[in-house]
Amino acid sequence: MSPSRMRRAAFAVAATSLVLAAGATPALATDAYTVPLHQQLPITAASFGSTEKKCADIPSTQDGWHFIAPGNPNDISFVELTVTFEPGGQKVVTSFGPPNDNHAYVASEPGAKLTSAVAKVKGGNLEWFNLSHTCPSTVTPSGTPSQTPSKTPSGTPSGSASGTPSGTPSTTPSRSVSPSGSVTPSQSVSGTPSGTPSATATSPAPVPGGDLANTGSGLPVALVSTLAVALVSAGGVLVVRRRRRTQS
Repeated sequence: MSPSRMRRAAFAVAATSLVLAAGATPALATDAYTVPLHQQLPITAASFGSTEKKCADIPSTQDGWHFIAPGNPNDISFVELTVTFEPGGQKVVTSFGPPNDNHAYVASEPGAKLTSAVAKVKGGNLEWFNLSHTCPSTVTPSGTPSQTPSKTPSGTPSGSASGTPSGTPSTTPSRSVSPSGSVTPSQSVSGTPSGTPSATATSPAPVPGGDLANTGSGLPVALVSTLAVALVSAGGVLVVRRRRRTQS
């Protein structure tokens, strides 16, 4: 074989090797296989043995789940993670990390049960993947009754009271005239409430000094008495004169 033909044959062999190598490399890089979860199901985030406060960017109002494909993160990574919650249903995750693609985070409703978990991974030779830890929600799970007691009393007494007395006293003064001409006021009370003493009008108190009350006329009592004595004396004189005339 001439040298030129040998060079052409060597070139063809090298080119063929490069083509085969180029075609085999992508096939090995994208080769994925399915592995199950290592932990037994079903479980809840709160009942799992290893818990933390924060799972990546999952909010505290939801339960957080952190899965790991064990091994060298440069060689092993998640391709797809499929999980099922009750309630919540099935979720398919295709975005992974941080810090690497062999870490996966999933959120669920507070108190939900993880009933199924299957992962597709590439690299290595895994038999399963792990649930690393959970981040239970800080809110009350749906369906759990509130524990806040009600302190409202069963019966509220009525605070309204009737303060109106049953009877309102009415006072009607009356005036009576005595034969001597003096006016004596009297007072009658009607509608007096029970337990309230009735008011009785009394005659005016005697005037200090012993003088008699006025009789209703304009004459003083002393003058009237003097006139009465004079009339009695005059009558006595007339009686004596009559007797003398009769005897004579």
